[in-house]
Amino acid sequence: MEEPKLYRLETTVKSVDATVDTYSTPFGIRSIRFDANNGFFLNEKPVKLKGTCNHQDHAGVGTALPDRLQYYRVERLKEMGSNAYRTSHNPPTPELVDACDQLGMMMMCETRMMDSTPEGLSQLERMVRCHRNHPAIMIWSIGNEEPQQAFERGARIEATMKRTLKALDDSRMVTQAMNNGWGPNGATKVLDVQGFNYNEPRIDQFHKDFPAMPIVGTETASAVSTRGIYANDKDKGYVRAYDLEHPPWAALSEVWWKFYDARPFLAGGFAWTGFDYRGEPTPYGWPCINSHFGIMDMCGFPKDNFFYYQAWWGAKPVLHLFPHWNWEGKQGQEIEVWVHSNLDRVELFLNGQSQGAQDVPRNTHLAWKVKYSPGVIEAKGYKGGHQALTAKRETAGVPVRILLSADRTKISADGEDVAVVTAQVVDSQGRPQQP
Repeated sequence: MEEPKLYRLETTVKSVDATVDTYSTPFGIRSIRFDANNGFFLNEKPVKLKGTCNHQDHAGVGTALPDRLQYYRVERLKEMGSNAYRTSHNPPTPELVDACDQLGMMMMCETRMMDSTPEGLSQLERMVRCHRNHPAIMIWSIGNEEPQQAFERGARIEATMKRTLKALDDSRMVTQAMNNGWGPNGATKVLDVQGFNYNEPRIDQFHKDFPAMPIVGTETASAVSTRGIYANDKDKGYVRAYDLEHPPWAALSEVWWKFYDARPFLAGGFAWTGFDYRGEPTPYGWPCINSHFGIMDMCGFPKDNFFYYQAWWGAKPVLHLFPHWNWEGKQGQEIEVWVHSNLDRVELFLNGQSQGAQDVPRNTHLAWKVKYSPGVIEAKGYKGGHQALTAKRETAGVPVRILLSADRTKISADGEDVAVVTAQVVDSQGRPQQP
């Protein structure tokens, strides 16, 4: 994953001495396996799947993504520390799988229909034939939250799908994203790996009842938040970004990841979702038109939870301080200040005055209540007794200009390459109104 290597197979068809056709197939070499007691192994090394579920759309382009945006999205997920991508709930475009191959992102590849009709099997067969040579794909999923998943009829449908799939590719295991019905009467008896959507309290008992069955969190979290917003406002469609909000079926980012990280038998999981997307405007309805589930917003800008995952999924030191420090009219009122960090200890300052220091527990954020005063809040992070990182938020003045910055200075004129341009409102000293 850190250094993905690809190879190329050149196939030539000749008639007598003349070449009549050639075909180039990229491929990779790796081993994968799921273990009921020790989770997932890549090249015989235990690896926790730190995944996200994702729909296909992106801001400004809908579902017709230029190829470069596929790479941009995978790059953003990799920056967060993610190592796995679930194509929920549709077969991926080949360009997305290419991006995962080249950038070192594993993939759960999922068909749209749990269906054993000729059309359903045709869709499944086309998905497998299209993508089976891609090393990124480490497991197939044959359905998501299907009404028949708990019953014998569903098991028969899934058995037919699995036979069809295995005839085309017997090198990978098969799972299904299930939100109920785990047990002896439905899909469980057909699958190679049991998929769990949410329902963490039921996983330990399932593991006891089916000790030989590997388990993966096919869909987890569903925490909701709005980037840069720190108070709920239903009329505006805002959800505070403190990792405190989730629908009844879901879990906070910290809650699900602590659960999975503490259990070696769990292969890992896929958080819902990497990016916001059109539709499912949870927790509010109309006039909201897009979800709040994303760890990043629709453009790919990180919400604060991004840095929680980066701290505990990645390898680099992290110190992320929030919220912004522009609270005109709230002088003297307490503001909730959070830090996401994987350092040993963090001390918080307001205008140079210490607000206290805290040790950093694993997989957990730090929080202070600070009475607002304009100026600077600053966090200093320590590792091994030495200051390692600092982070600050400053009160901004009146907006005076808009800064534009591009993620790349050169692009190819091929109709598929793009540059992503960020616009930021700043004051006369370059301080942003909000991060």
